[in-house]
Amino acid sequence: MSVFLRRSSGAVLAYAIVTQGALADVTAQQVWDDWQTYLTQMGYTVTAEQSTSGDVTTITDMTVVATVPDTDGSFKMTMPQMTLTENADGTVSIDLPESFPMTVSGEEEGEVFSVDIEYYHTGLEMVVSGDPDDMTYDYSAPTLGLKLGGLQVDDETVPDDIVAMDLKMTDLTGSSQMKTGETRALDQKMTAAGLTYDLAFNDPEGSDDGKINGTLNQLNFEGTSVIPEDFDGSDPQTFFKGGFSFSGLFTYASGQTSIAGTSEGQAFSMGSESEGGRFGVSIDEQRLAYDVEQNSAKMAVTTADLPFPIEIAMANAGLKFEFPVHQSEEVQPFGFAINLTDFTMSDVLWSIFDPAGTLPRDPATIALDTTGTAKVLTNIFDPASVEALETSGEAPGELHSLKINELLVSLVGAKLTGDGDFTFDNSNASELDGLPTPSGVANLQLVGANALIDKLISMGLVQENQAVGARMMMGMMAVPGEEPDTLNSKIEFTEDGQILANGQRIK
Repeated sequence: MSVFLRRSSGAVLAYAIVTQGALADVTAQQVWDDWQTYLTQMGYTVTAEQSTSGDVTTITDMTVVATVPDTDGSFKMTMPQMTLTENADGTVSIDLPESFPMTVSGEEEGEVFSVDIEYYHTGLEMVVSGDPDDMTYDYSAPTLGLKLGGLQVDDETVPDDIVAMDLKMTDLTGSSQMKTGETRALDQKMTAAGLTYDLAFNDPEGSDDGKINGTLNQLNFEGTSVIPEDFDGSDPQTFFKGGFSFSGLFTYASGQTSIAGTSEGQAFSMGSESEGGRFGVSIDEQRLAYDVEQNSAKMAVTTADLPFPIEIAMANAGLKFEFPVHQSEEVQPFGFAINLTDFTMSDVLWSIFDPAGTLPRDPATIALDTTGTAKVLTNIFDPASVEALETSGEAPGELHSLKINELLVSLVGAKLTGDGDFTFDNSNASELDGLPTPSGVANLQLVGANALIDKLISMGLVQENQAVGARMMMGMMAVPGEEPDTLNSKIEFTEDGQILANGQRIK
C-alpha cells in the first residue's frame, strides 16, 4: 500500500505547498493553466469545469486521478470548488474548500481495498505573485491536516472504531517558487509550530488494540526540485533519468511519542522523546542519498512480562548512505555511515544480567563510516530486470573499493578502533567462495579486552577454557601495544589471496 500512499502524498504537496512573491503581474488563467500542466507532467489526469466572472475564476468539480503502473490501484482527489481571484496589485488569491476527499484504492494480498482520506484546513491563505514563467506561492494556515475518512475491504465498510488516523500541522507558513523554462525548477520553504499524529487500531476478530499519539515541534523544511520538460510522473524510472533531481531537508526541535495497547491479552506501553532531529534526502539520475539523525533520545517500555519499565537513552543516533542508482560500466562512488553515541540503560535493566555491578556501565558508542566505489550492472527500477536477476542468480553490481574511515566500538570497558582501505578483484571470485578477492590493509586496536574477559569469567558468563581459546586467538592476530591491556593488529590481504596478521601469514 506504500506505493499508493506516496502517490497521494505527491498530490497533497501539489495542492498545499505552492509558494512566494515578485513584482510582475500574473493572471488567474495563467495560474490555473500552470497547475494543469504541472499535475499532468507529474502523471495525473485533471478534469474540471471553469467559469470566469469579473476578477474571479471558479473551478468546479475538479478531479485529479493517477494510476499506479503494473497494478490496478489508483489515486483520486475530488475538489468541489476552487476560486482564483485577481487582486489589484497583480497577485492572485487562491481559495480552497475547508475539506475535500481523496481516495486510494487497489488490491493487496488478494483483498480489494478503498481508503478515503480527508484533506482539511482552517483559514488557509494562498497568494500567487510573479509572472507566468516565475510564480511564487506564499501560504499560511492555522491548521492543515489529513484524516482517515473511511475504509472499505472487499466492499465491506470497516467501522470507524476499528481504525482511525489524524495528521495535523499548526501555524503553518511557507513559500514555493516555481520557475519554468527548459526545466521546471521548484524551491520550497515551510515552517510549522507543530505536527501532531493520532493513530488507533482495534482488531475486530480479537482483543488486540493500539493507540499511537505524538508531536513534533518547530518544524522546518527546505527543498529544491528540477523537473525536465519530458518528465513522466507515471513512470517511476523517470525519477532517476533525464535530469530530474530533488533535495530536501526536514528538521524539528523536539518530539514525543506514546504507544499503548494490548497484544495477545497483555497490555503494553511505550513512551519516547527526543531533543530534535533531521531527515534529509537527495535523488538524481546518479544517486540516492539519505541523512537521518536524532538527538538526546529516551525511551521507556512497559510490558506485562516485566515488573519494571525498560529504559534506554542515547545522546545521538544517525544513519547516512549514498548509493549509485545509474546502470553503468563505470565505477561510481558510494558511502555508508552509522552511529549510536553514548547509549545507556537503566540500572534495573543492567541488574538482570549483572546484579553485582561487575561490568563498567559507562555509555556505549558504536560508529562506522565507510566510502567506496562500485558498478551498478542492473536497472534496479525495471521490474523485468530485477525478475531476471532472481532467476539467473547474477549479482546486481560489483564492489570495486572500500575504505573504512572510522570504526569505533566502545562498551563495558573495552574499546575497538580501526580503519582500512581495500580494492576488490571481481575477475577472481574463487578465493572467497564467489566473493571478489580483496587486497588492502586494516589497522585495528583493542583496549581492555583481557580485563573484560576476567570480569566475564568472574560472572560465570565465560568458562576458563573458553577464555584461553579467546586469548590464544588474540595472540595470533595481534601484538601488545605500548599501553597496558592494549592489542594492535595489522591485517593485510594480498592480491594473490594471502592474509597476513602483523606480517605473519594466516592464510
